[in-house]
Amino acid sequence: MSNSNPLIEAIEASYKRADVPEFRPGDTIRVHAKISEGGKDRIQVFQGVCIHRKRGGARGSFTVRKISHGVGVERVWAVNSPRVVKVELVSRGKVRKAKLYYLRNLSGNAARIRARLGGYGNEGLASASSESTEPQGD
Repeated sequence: MSNSNPLIEAIEASYKRADVPEFRPGDTIRVHAKISEGGKDRIQVFQGVCIHRKRGGARGSFTVRKISHGVGVERVWAVNSPRVVKVELVSRGKVRKAKLYYLRNLSGNAARIRARLGGYGNEGLASASSESTEPQGD
């Protein structure tokens, strides 16, 4: 967000959540959402594939799609929403597009996403550099 006002970026940074893991479209995630029913709150788990991720600081959102009883269900959440209690990363997917809307037209094995082994670029570089800087014991 290099085109925005630094004051707005500073305000959004103060609201940014630190407990949301790094995930991308194609990853299977489990979202624990707070649901209000009949005056009571409960936690509902929604597990599916992230098909869309909008990064906008405090305004970011993501879309999760799953198949429930043969029907595709999609939900959109704001990353900083108080309704999102927790986001867990189940598995990483290897995809070549940023928006996976084409999955809406696929079903069964055609809608499979290959698994990505290892972490993403920043995580792998950090762990590799820390391993190489450790002193070697003789």
